[in-house]
Amino acid sequence: MSATVAAAFLRPDDWWTIATAAVCSVACAIPGCFLVLRRQSLLGDAISHAILPGLAGAFLLTGSRDPWWMLLGAGAVGLATAALSGVLHRRGRVPPDAAMGVVFSVFFALGVVLISLAAARVDLDPGCVLYGTLEIVAFDTLSVAGVEVPRVLVTLSVVLLVNAALVAAFFKELKVASFDPALATAMGFSAGLIHYALMTATAATAVVSFEAVGSVLVVAMLVAPGATAHLLTDRLGRLVAIACLSAGLSAFVGYLVALGLNTSVAGSVATIAGGQFLLAVLLAPRHGVGARAVARRLLSLRIDREDVLGTLYRRHESGAASGAELAWAIPDPRRAARAVRALRRRGLLERADPLRLTPAGLDAARGVVRTHRLWETFLSRELGLPLDHLHEASHRAEHFISPEIQRRLSADSPDTDPHGKRIPPREG
Repeated sequence: MSATVAAAFLRPDDWWTIATAAVCSVACAIPGCFLVLRRQSLLGDAISHAILPGLAGAFLLTGSRDPWWMLLGAGAVGLATAALSGVLHRRGRVPPDAAMGVVFSVFFALGVVLISLAAARVDLDPGCVLYGTLEIVAFDTLSVAGVEVPRVLVTLSVVLLVNAALVAAFFKELKVASFDPALATAMGFSAGLIHYALMTATAATAVVSFEAVGSVLVVAMLVAPGATAHLLTDRLGRLVAIACLSAGLSAFVGYLVALGLNTSVAGSVATIAGGQFLLAVLLAPRHGVGARAVARRLLSLRIDREDVLGTLYRRHESGAASGAELAWAIPDPRRAARAVRALRRRGLLERADPLRLTPAGLDAARGVVRTHRLWETFLSRELGLPLDHLHEASHRAEHFISPEIQRRLSADSPDTDPHGKRIPPREG
């Protein structure tokens, strides 16, 4: 069943649940983008786990499940987690990942103990702490402009608007501090203040999201959408937009999956978010595994073609017949044959034996050899490499020298390379 067909059978309560999951996911994804960029994703995990003792402690101290007391306790512990992790790293010479791991695991364990104690006095289910109560949010409503809206959706919407407004207002500062904290400080921005402001936003988002979605979805949405977007773009504005789109799509598709499998909504949404990240790892245009594999393959084919052209040009220079020289240029006969076929398709080699360059092939080969000998000249003149060290180094570099670098190399280059061979002119 397609998503469109499935959506046609959804009830109003289903749409309210999807809206709550989507708003929560997008609200988490916005600060999560900057956590990913700052390589502090584990800190979001730490905060989302560490607020558990804040929730239980607030109830044990006040005896009330009033949301404001819960928010205050959880927020205080969340901020304490970020601060304590920083202190351990700076003062205790503990690596940052180890400091965060120790703090959040201890706090989370303490929270499990406290919530078990609190469960004897009030309905605090440890299971809901993990995967939330998304399935029943539509039954706890508020009247907004005459419309019954899930209470937690209203709260999450406020958090989403605040996060979006903060990022829009301080986009430049967040951008500079995320990529270069030292530069941010030099420009007059307090990198430390920006760090704790980001941690405050992350803690507030996690606290508000905790009741509805539990720690599973909060952790996933603080990391997965930002990490997915990071693989798809190198522009920060687009990264935030793609992360929000990914988070919203995860909520919609995850709910349909949970409905079909009769399973946890939060778990399904988090699973879909992880699936999107896996697809990005495999298929991202620039940074995906598949894209890099294709790029390496195309580079290998180009190098083989240029090696064949360079070898045939040198034979053309010396007047020798073409033949076994390709075995020296490309030891693998299959790769050599593939390169020859590709050059013939491009009209650079004549379709005859022995191998001969066409006029277009001669121009292309001349460029390869010219680059090689210019680089040999540079290595010999500027670095003083001996003659027997020049060829291999230049052979590796000739495939990656841009026309601009070639132009600069040829500015005051002699007519011959260090071996006494003529450097081919730019044009025949």
